[in-house]
Amino acid sequence: MPRTAAQLPRHELIGLAVRVSDATDPDLVGIEGTVLDETTNTLVIGVGGRTWQVPKAVATFEFELPDSEADDPDASGSAVVTVEGKRLVARPARRTERRGDSTWR
Repeated sequence: MPRTAAQLPRHELIGLAVRVSDATDPDLVGIEGTVLDETTNTLVIGVGGRTWQVPKAVATFEFELPDSEADDPDASGSAVVTVEGKRLVARPARRTERRGDSTWR
């Protein structure tokens, strides 16, 4: 299943380009790079040799989807999907599961 704007919170985030577009802590706004790791409550964002651990619950993220995964396959370039971090707060394995009862289905 391709990652779309509607389905992004149910997919793997590691490897996606990301930018913190809003946060309760103004020092977090503008951090951008690649998602290197994910825990229940944080995203680890890295660029070059530097990493930031950003709390999910207090931030809004903009993920860049490659053009092959954008909602409109005829559009050129990549799509940017904005997700409130509160929607991502969960164990990554639980958030991305596809079987059984899940609040993420």
